[in-house]
Amino acid sequence: MGKTIKVAVIGCGTIARAAHIPNYLKHPDAEIKYFCDTDKKKAEQAVKDYECGTAVENYRDILDDPEIDAVSVCTPNDAHAAISIDFLRAGKHVLCEKPAARTYAEALEMQKVQHETGKVLNIGVVNRFNKSVNMIKNLIESGELGELYHIYASFRAHRSIPGLGGAFTTKSIAGGGVLIDWGVHYLDIVMYCAGDPHPLTVSGQAYSKLGRDLPNYAYLNMWAGPPNYAGTYDVDDFVTAMIRTEGPGITINGAWAQNIGTPETYIDFLGDKAGIRLQYGGDFTIYGAKDGALLETKPKYSSSDHFENEINGFLECIQTGVKLPSHIDTVIVTSKMIQAIYDSSEQRREIEL
Repeated sequence: MGKTIKVAVIGCGTIARAAHIPNYLKHPDAEIKYFCDTDKKKAEQAVKDYECGTAVENYRDILDDPEIDAVSVCTPNDAHAAISIDFLRAGKHVLCEKPAARTYAEALEMQKVQHETGKVLNIGVVNRFNKSVNMIKNLIESGELGELYHIYASFRAHRSIPGLGGAFTTKSIAGGGVLIDWGVHYLDIVMYCAGDPHPLTVSGQAYSKLGRDLPNYAYLNMWAGPPNYAGTYDVDDFVTAMIRTEGPGITINGAWAQNIGTPETYIDFLGDKAGIRLQYGGDFTIYGAKDGALLETKPKYSSSDHFENEINGFLECIQTGVKLPSHIDTVIVTSKMIQAIYDSSEQRREIEL
C-alpha cells in the first residue's frame, strides 16, 4: 500500500456509479473526498449511498484543494475539455470518460495542457483493459494472423437511441451521435489491437434519419430516457466509413437505430494466415486452416472487470509514473479519425490526414 490518493468524482450519473465510484472504493490506496454534480441532489445522494465524501455543486470550488490528487470526469461530453483542463492546471491528475471531447480541436487543447502540466490525463477507453482485447492484440503482434490487412467493425442495433431529445441527441452537448458514443470504443479497439497505425485518409457518411421525428420514433426500451419530445435531435443515428492507414484498411458500420432487427456488434480482424471475430464485450473466435483442414478455435480464459482494471491502472500510474495505453497521447488519434469522418460526411469528400 502506498500514499492514499484522494479523488473527486465530477458527475454522479450512470458511468460514475457503475464504474468509477465502486472501483475507487475497492482500492486500498484510494479515498473519495468529493462527489460533484451540477444537480447537487445527485452528489448528496452519492454521499448518502456510499457513506463517504462531501457533496459539491460547482467543481471550481474544489480546484484549489491541496488534498485532491486526482479526479474522474464523468460529465456529459461538452464539459470534458473544460473540466479536465482546469484540473490539470490546478495540479491534479485526470481520468476523463470517453470521448476525450466533442471535437478534435478540444482534444488537442487537452493534450497541450497535459504536456504543459505533466500531470496524468487518461481517457476512458476501457477496452484497452479488457482481457479479450489484449489477447487479440498479443495474437496479432506474435504473427498468428500473418499479415493483418483489413479490420471491419459493426456496431449496429435496431432501435437503441439513448435519451431521445436529451443530451445524447443534442450535438452541442454530445458532439455527435452513434459514432462518438459507440464508435469511439470500436475504433479504439481496432487501433489498439493493430498497433495504432497512422491513418492516411478517411471517407465517411453519417445519417440522421430515424430519430428526427421524435414523437413517432418507435422503440421497445430506452437507456437514458424517458424521451423528451420537446428536445433536440440533430446527431447521427447511422454511420459508415472507410479508413486507410499505414497498416490495415478499416471499415465501420454503426447504428443506434436502423430498420433491420438484427443487432450486429463485433469486430473482424482479417489476416492472411488466420482471422478473428471479437464479439464486443464478450469472447472471440479464431478461424484458420492447417493441412488442408479449416480450423475454428474458441479460447477459454478467466478475465477480470475491465473498469476495475482501468481505475487500478490510473491509480498505479499516479503512484509510479508509468504511461498507460489510455494516455491522451495514444488515444487522441481516435478523436482525429472521428472528426475526419464527420468532416467527410459534411463536405461529401475524402479527407486526408
